[in-house]
Amino acid sequence: MKLLFNFLIFTILTLLTQIGGVIFLLSLWISRLCKKEFIFKSLFIFLALYLVATFFIVPFVAPIFNRIPVSDKLEPTSYLTILLNRNYVNLKLNRVLIKTQKYLSNTNIKVKYLDASFPFIDGFPLLPHLSHNDGKKIDISFIYQNKNEVITNQKKSISGYGVFVPIKKGEYNQTKYCKAKGYFQYDYPKYLTLGKINSELIFSEKGTKKLIDAILKNREIGKLFIEPNLKKRLKLRNKRVKNHGCHAVRHDDHIHIQLY
Repeated sequence: MKLLFNFLIFTILTLLTQIGGVIFLLSLWISRLCKKEFIFKSLFIFLALYLVATFFIVPFVAPIFNRIPVSDKLEPTSYLTILLNRNYVNLKLNRVLIKTQKYLSNTNIKVKYLDASFPFIDGFPLLPHLSHNDGKKIDISFIYQNKNEVITNQKKSISGYGVFVPIKKGEYNQTKYCKAKGYFQYDYPKYLTLGKINSELIFSEKGTKKLIDAILKNREIGKLFIEPNLKKRLKLRNKRVKNHGCHAVRHDDHIHIQLY
């Protein structure tokens, strides 16, 4: 049973952080070597090793795999993204993100990112995403405003995912269509909020359109995914704004962008 439990922990940590499973096994070995006993010894050793690896080792090894952390000129929506090593992109995408923020320098809009990729190995899955496995993709938060229509860089969930923009009367409802076709996973991000906050905030159509326009100024961007009704509502006519289809999850809580 202990072996099975350790394997389960190893699997979960690997899927969540890529490096966590290996760090877990290493911490078990070091814990056995350490003769001094104290409360939560194994947990303390694991956390210490994990934090050292995440902040002082992985960022220097990742460039071997053509990955680097997203520039500190941009902010994560949740610092869990950094803590879980889900903030790695290739050099080209990093430059695109920096340029996008520069395009918005005369506004109060900040590019706040969500999940990107893990630091190592093309093809290693970043669950629950289908395609964040090569450093060429990243999710970006929507822009919101308060009741006075003042743009804010606050978000409506702790994770940045799972709080959807209400569908207006007469708009196409792809969520309803996809779920009717049997794609039960389509609105699963609603379980990934880690808690809802700032309920008074409203989706900013003007702010989000400015953000998307700035992103699309970069010729390196090959695709941008957003829910079809929002594409129409925001009058996004660029051919690179695509419909992600029913096999993915809904994109009315964030923007997905990727390089060619």
